[in-house]
Amino acid sequence: MKNDAQTVFDVLDGLGIKYESVSHDPALSMDDCKAPALKLQAPFCKNLFLQNRQGTEYFLLLIREDKRFRTADVSKKIGRARLSFGNNEKLYELLGLLPGAISPMGLIHDKALEVVLLLDRDLLSEKRLCFHPCVNTRSLSMSVSDFMEKFLPFTGHSPELIDIPG
Repeated sequence: MKNDAQTVFDVLDGLGIKYESVSHDPALSMDDCKAPALKLQAPFCKNLFLQNRQGTEYFLLLIREDKRFRTADVSKKIGRARLSFGNNEKLYELLGLLPGAISPMGLIHDKALEVVLLLDRDLLSEKRLCFHPCVNTRSLSMSVSDFMEKFLPFTGHSPELIDIPG
């Protein structure tokens, strides 16, 4: 099964990435992520799966939790017209994720590099970030440097940094 947390933990262990993990009730909203974030002492970011109007390009957008997502702003910044939320079938096909568990950890499943990672530049100022390990009943935290310098190179994804207004 693609959405298996142990697969993520095995990858992180293999890369020598130090992380902390907690189990919790299903996190279906950013409010549900507050308790795990407090335990892990790191913020979550919003993780949004997007597509272009034609459904031929796919994006994973990571933005600070306190920022508002505006489709038109992001579309303009990346030079694409009419971004919308991606469909659930493509989310699972490309990233092995179900709605409610969207996470950059799913990039381990995108071997064909079909998903473009868009990263809010302000996230780079954090020391650590929390993510779901492909399931919304677990959370993990890792250093931003390990995420950027070890995890993403392993997946083959280079993030496109964008400035999202706060």
